[in-house]
Amino acid sequence: MELTVVPKYKQAEAGLIPKDWQLSSINDLFSFEGGSQPPRDTFIFSEKEGYLRLIQIRDYKTDKYASYIPEGLARKKCSAEDIMIGRYGPPIFQILKGLKGAYNVALIKAIPTTEIYRDFGWYILTQPKLFEFVEKLSQRSSGQTGVDLAELRKYPIPLPPMKEQTAIATALSDTDALITGLEKLIAKKRNIKQGAMQELLKPKEGWEFKRLCEIAQIATGNTPLTSDRTNYGEDYFFVSPADLGKSKWILDTEKKLSEKGFCIARKFPKNSILFTCIGSTIGKSGIANRELTSNQQINAVFPNESYCSDFLFYVLILLSNKIKSSASEQAVPLINKTEFSEILIALPPILTEQKAIASILNDMDAGIEALERKLVKYKEIKQGMMQVLLTGKVRLA
Repeated sequence: MELTVVPKYKQAEAGLIPKDWQLSSINDLFSFEGGSQPPRDTFIFSEKEGYLRLIQIRDYKTDKYASYIPEGLARKKCSAEDIMIGRYGPPIFQILKGLKGAYNVALIKAIPTTEIYRDFGWYILTQPKLFEFVEKLSQRSSGQTGVDLAELRKYPIPLPPMKEQTAIATALSDTDALITGLEKLIAKKRNIKQGAMQELLKPKEGWEFKRLCEIAQIATGNTPLTSDRTNYGEDYFFVSPADLGKSKWILDTEKKLSEKGFCIARKFPKNSILFTCIGSTIGKSGIANRELTSNQQINAVFPNESYCSDFLFYVLILLSNKIKSSASEQAVPLINKTEFSEILIALPPILTEQKAIASILNDMDAGIEALERKLVKYKEIKQGMMQVLLTGKVRLA
C-alpha cells in the first residue's frame, strides 16, 4: 500500500482536513443503545443451556466473575465484533469488544451507520484525544458519573471515503495484530520464567536454610526531612513502591532529592534489594542500580559477601505471595522489620552456584525486557499512525 502526503486541504471545525473528506460528527456515524439489568436472583455462575453470559465492564479483562442469565431475560445482546463503551469508570469511556452475550447497564453498544466502516469506527472511538475530551467533560460536570452522550454526539469527526476508511482500518488492524502477538509472546516468556524460578530455586540436597537477617543487613526507608544543610552533595534518587515492579532494576526516576534541601539519613548502596512491606503493594521489589533512598514502606536488603544479591532477589519474588499473606490484618497491612528479618531463605552455600542460577534468570529477564521495550515502540508507532491517518495528514492510496 503506497503512502502519499496530500497537499490539498480545507479548513473545518476539526482543523485542516483533505478536500475529499467530509466533516461529520459522532452522531452522524453512530447510534447508541444502552444495556439492561436483570434481577440478580436470576444469575448463575457457570455456563448452562438456555442461558447467556451477562457482560459487565470487568469481564473484558477477566473471566473470573463470569455470570449468566436466562436467555428470555436477555433484552440487550451484543456479538464479539460489536463496539461497546464502558459508561462508568474509572476510567470512563473504555472502548471494548470481543465478548458475546447480553450486556448490562454499565455498557453502551455503539452501532455504526452506513456512512462508516465498523473497524474504522473502532479506531475513531479509541483515539486518545476523544478519551481526553470525554474525561474533561466528566471532570467539569458536577456529579457526572458517566459518559455524557449528548456532548459526545456533537464531537466532530473528519470522515474519508469508504475505500480509504477500509484501507486505514486494515493498516491499523495489522499493527494491532503485531502488538497482540508480542503481548502473547511476553506472557508466554513470563510463564516460562515463573516455571524456571520454581524449579531452579526449589531447595535441593546440600542447600541450607538461613534467616534473612543471617545473610543480609536490613534497613527500613524513611521520608527525608527538610533541612537547613548548605552543602551541595549530589542528588539522590528517592524511591517509593510506585517505582517498583516495572523492571528488575530501578532505573532513573524523576524523583530526586538534593542534599541541600533534605537531610538524607538512610542511603542504600547500589545492588540493594528493595522490598515493599506496607500497604496494598506488599511484595513489590527491585534492585537499586545506584545509591538511593526510599520511603518507610520499603525495606532495603544488603546481602553479605557470601551471598548473591540477584539470587536473593529472585527468592524474595518467589516468596512474595507467602510474605504478603502473612501481613498483619489491620487497616494498613504490614510486615514489620522483625518478621521480615525472620523469613527463611533456602540457598546453595556456594556463591558460584547462586550466581549461576541468578545468571539464568537474569538472561530470561533481559529477554522479556527487550520484548517489552519493543512492545512500547510498537504502541508508539500505532499512536503515530492514528494521528496522521485519522486526520488525513498521510493518505493510504
